[in-house]
Amino acid sequence: MTNVVEMTNVTKQFGSKVAVRDVSLAIEKGSAIALLGPNGAGKTTSIAMMLGLVRPSRGQVRLFGGDPSYARQHVRMGVMLQGVSVPDRLTVTETIQLFRGFYPHPLPVEHLLNVSGLGADSRSMASTLSGGKMRRLQFALALAGDPEVIFLDEPTVGMDVTSRRQFWDELRQFISAGKTLLLTTHDLQEADMVADRVIVMNSGTIVADDTPQGIKMQFAGRQISFIAGMRCDIDGFHSLPHVLDVKTAGRQITLRTSDSDALLRNLIIQKYDISDIQVTGGGLEDAFVHLTIEKEART
Repeated sequence: MTNVVEMTNVTKQFGSKVAVRDVSLAIEKGSAIALLGPNGAGKTTSIAMMLGLVRPSRGQVRLFGGDPSYARQHVRMGVMLQGVSVPDRLTVTETIQLFRGFYPHPLPVEHLLNVSGLGADSRSMASTLSGGKMRRLQFALALAGDPEVIFLDEPTVGMDVTSRRQFWDELRQFISAGKTLLLTTHDLQEADMVADRVIVMNSGTIVADDTPQGIKMQFAGRQISFIAGMRCDIDGFHSLPHVLDVKTAGRQITLRTSDSDALLRNLIIQKYDISDIQVTGGGLEDAFVHLTIEKEART
């Protein structure tokens, strides 16, 4: 399968600070990738190198097999970054028309207004849009050239629930058409919902790269949840063998564990006053915490 992006032993330094350290990865055509990590993990710098905005200190980055900084590569991609303003004194329609002019085969204006949900705002001045509508306009601009790959950086920040739902519906259609998505987000539920592959970065390196299910199975552990009776010492659950984390919601207890079988046996043998027991796999958030926050604490 053709690779849209390739990074080979890439390192990027800013003075004495190493932002990305010896990263290698390939993003295949038609894949939906979620690039996750805490602030300062190297995500933004990695994407900047993929887009040709920043050159690596060492290693090689390829976009569609060529130099990411070349203009002929840019017409094949769409980008939705944070903190990007639009030109003054242009309406929403005029702004979309302007961006369409940068591409050889742009999508129709009406289609872009529809997918962004901005039909009713077509004559409004773009610079006066609310934060959520501005993100929707930026999505329309990212799609303007009918791109083969789209880069989205925290795309739904500021959007209301209805706008989010419409945004993800449109994005699913984009992916189903065989296009490629690279998404960065702190909303792990969104990442789990849309991505077929999750890459987790921490301290400038890749610490996990798998399907969402594979990440959860490998790093999230298992969870045992139950209702604790009045005779239970809730604080005592923290000291049980194989317990990694304890979450409480009233008498509802959730134990994240490295060995659910052993922990469950212990709870039964010790005759804990518990009921409504459920054993499930951990979520993507649990895996993320294990790979980043807990790892940092251990080191």
